Amino acid sequence: MLSGQTAVITGASRGIGKAITLTYAQNGANVALVYARNAEAAEDVRQQAEAFGVKAMAYQCNVADYQESKKVCDQIVADMDSVSILVNNAGIAKDYMLLKMSEEAFDEVIDVNLKGTFNFIKHLSPTLMKSSAGKIINLSSVSGLMGTPYQTNYSAAKAGVIAMSKTVAKELSSKNITCNVIAPGFIKTDMTSSLSLVANGYIEFAVPFRRMGTPEEVASVALFLASEMASYITGEVIRVDGGLSM
Repeated sequence: MLSGQTAVITGASRGIGKAITLTYAQNGANVALVYARNAEAAEDVRQQAEAFGVKAMAYQCNVADYQESKKVCDQIVADMDSVSILVNNAGIAKDYMLLKMSEEAFDEVIDVNLKGTFNFIKHLSPTLMKSSAGKIINLSSVSGLMGTPYQTNYSAAKAGVIAMSKTVAKELSSKNITCNVIAPGFIKTDMTSSLSLVANGYIEFAVPFRRMGTPEEVASVALFLASEMASYITGEVIRVDGGLSM
């Protein structure tokens, strides 16, 4: 489905990013894995992706750093020759009640989740424009649609990702680039395992499916949006939340 294409996936060493990376590789895409700290985990994902017979390379990067992101993006283009798919998945959460949230916790979540998305779109857009039909897929959250207690910073960042994506979709459509958003709900990952809402049985109460989603269920939507089947879809937000936010 993605044979001959190259995808850049941020936050690719675990969770949703890992699932998207392996799904793309399984469907023929060369993959550039961007990770923050865990080189061992990234190398494990890289080897799993490479086993599908595609080119897979890993790059360490603080996506919130504009210059570092540019350097890594330039290296990816040099190594992979071209990029036609960008998935901005890297994200962090630092949850506190608003009255107890520090400026540092607010800024760090905004920098990684929102500015990091901007950085990679900014630096890879010229390369995406050279492809016949570039695809940008940004990971937001249902928290960016409806707000979530203890997540003022995260909700603000993810809402910003949605607004940014709609603007990018309008600006780059003339270059045949689509830009869409996936808004997951409660997905079973390391990030959600420590949420108090999960521990207190909120899932069973609030989610119609009465369960958490899987990273693979998000990855299947990312595969669709990266494929030619989604060539006339842009500026859209697709929720993968088991009905949580409907």
